[in-house]
Amino acid sequence: MTDNAALLTVTEMAAADRAAINGGAWGGGVPGIDLMEAAGAAVARMVQRHHPLGSVVVLCGPGNNGGDGFVAARLLKDAGRQVALLLFGSRDKLTGDAAAMAQRWTGPVIAATPVQIMQADVIVDALFGAGLSKPLEGAALALVDAVNESDAAVVAVDLPSGLHGDDGKFRGGAVRATRSVTFFRPKPGHLLLPGRLLCGDLHVAEIGISAAVLAEIRPQQWRNDPALWRALLPVPHVAHHKYARGHVLVRGGRQAGATRLAGHAALRIGAGLVTLAQPQEAMLQGGGPDALMRQRCDGIPGWRAALADPRRNTLLLGPGNGSGMATQQAVLDALASKRGTVLDADALTAFADDPKRLFAAIRGPTILTPHDGEFARLFPDLAALTKLARARAAAKMSNAVIVLKGADTVIADPDGRAAINTNAPPDLATAGAGDVLAGFCAGLLAQGMPVFEAACAAVWLHGAAANEAGVGLIADDLIEAVRRPLAALRR
Repeated sequence: MTDNAALLTVTEMAAADRAAINGGAWGGGVPGIDLMEAAGAAVARMVQRHHPLGSVVVLCGPGNNGGDGFVAARLLKDAGRQVALLLFGSRDKLTGDAAAMAQRWTGPVIAATPVQIMQADVIVDALFGAGLSKPLEGAALALVDAVNESDAAVVAVDLPSGLHGDDGKFRGGAVRATRSVTFFRPKPGHLLLPGRLLCGDLHVAEIGISAAVLAEIRPQQWRNDPALWRALLPVPHVAHHKYARGHVLVRGGRQAGATRLAGHAALRIGAGLVTLAQPQEAMLQGGGPDALMRQRCDGIPGWRAALADPRRNTLLLGPGNGSGMATQQAVLDALASKRGTVLDADALTAFADDPKRLFAAIRGPTILTPHDGEFARLFPDLAALTKLARARAAAKMSNAVIVLKGADTVIADPDGRAAINTNAPPDLATAGAGDVLAGFCAGLLAQGMPVFEAACAAVWLHGAAANEAGVGLIADDLIEAVRRPLAALRR
């Protein structure tokens, strides 16, 4: 179910806590102090399971994260561990459930200092929560620096201190955790960079909040998981013929390799036919599988002739096209047809000086696949936003699904839905990988998959294929390697 892939913003997680405490149609409420007890117990279990030896320092802050830390410290001490509890701030200023948990702690409360931290074998980071609103500085930053300079294993409560749960960014500094224990559902900041690198191994603990609260909160962002789109993944039927599986038309340029990669990828992901519309010099280069059809396409008249066949239901432009006026006109002609369209690489750069012209032309189901540089040229006014917010704003502005590429690719729909992808290995940073991704998008779109789900599936399968291909992969390997994860999904 998509509920399991949901990501909650800091505000939405607070709403989930309130909904669980207040109760609803799903049943009675859960006292907040019970939620805190369950959260602290989950942290203590994680320490015992993964770091069963050595002394433990629990670093508590002044809010509810600190309350979770007091619970973890008590339970670890009861289990026989040597525990030192360090508090940043004053005990008499703790409020609510955190104050109650501090009362249950019977050991000493020590003022947090960097010296105390450096003496630990295991550190529980319960200093600051996911909604920290100001940069770390002064004494707080010194504590974080001490955690990072120590040789201890670090277990972060919810999110490493200093990171914001909504964007995975830090202001001033942030803890580097060995593992993080979050509660109920992850936050975007657990998956977006650099947060994902600082969280270490992420564990999600259930603490008594019913999944039914998600129907009230209605989150609009998810981890990109097959649960989001698997039911819509095209599967060939015995009664189908090749035209029933869609026909992708790829506009080529003088750089024929990129065009062939994109077309081959569209075929491999399941499109029934793929035609490369290429200038004569590119056709003479040959290469690629014999299943790729080719049509001579010299200039805009040739492209319009290629568009004349209405069975070519999905169009892919950009790879190897060049970024001049001819590409710009070809894109406008494609969009005017209102067919499914994927725009990548040069098809985006061609509008760097006039992106509004591109956006105004988008009428049918369209996917834009920019990397950060291309995105910045098309959407210069969005530079100050976080990655998730940038992708969402761009999707709304352009009326297209945005695939903002990177190790933490974000897929965003104009209606506000978004997914963050996490399965891409570093080996994907190789020439031509983006052309393959564009081909996957076009091939799924051609088979009738809805545009947002097609983009999400293409990105996930792209990462899965890279993991299947392994170390030393080149873009060509992705096209063959996608067969195994695709077959697994169909089973």
